[in-house]
Amino acid sequence: MNRIEFTVATNEVLEIKVDGVPLQEHARRAELRSARADRQEDLAGAYAGLTNLGPVRWPSRHFLGEPVLTLDGDTVLLGCDCGDWGCWPLLARVDLTPTTVTWSDFKNEHRPAWDLTDLGPFEFDRPQYEAALKTTRRA
Repeated sequence: MNRIEFTVATNEVLEIKVDGVPLQEHARRAELRSARADRQEDLAGAYAGLTNLGPVRWPSRHFLGEPVLTLDGDTVLLGCDCGDWGCWPLLARVDLTPTTVTWSDFKNEHRPAWDLTDLGPFEFDRPQYEAALKTTRRA
């Protein structure tokens, strides 16, 4: 099982870590081969945490299979490093069971040919996942 951390940084940006590594870094590693082939190496992992936190903070079900920020039904996990989630989003399918949450089928709609099969799937223990998500509740 993977371990997830959701953190609201002091600048009101939602940071996500999987197994202690920022999700952007996981994405960069997976995208690097495709980005190099396109001669756009600087675009690999060029994501940032979400800044429009109202709709995605706990008790929102955005990260629980009912996305508020979405393209084609997939959940936006990260936005562009420019601050606009729609500009360069990292998307994934989010599936829930009573005991697990799984992120799979990662993609970037702006680079559909990029191979992201090395990104995930990530399977989380649902109680740990929901506890981490609850830390995003506005104080």
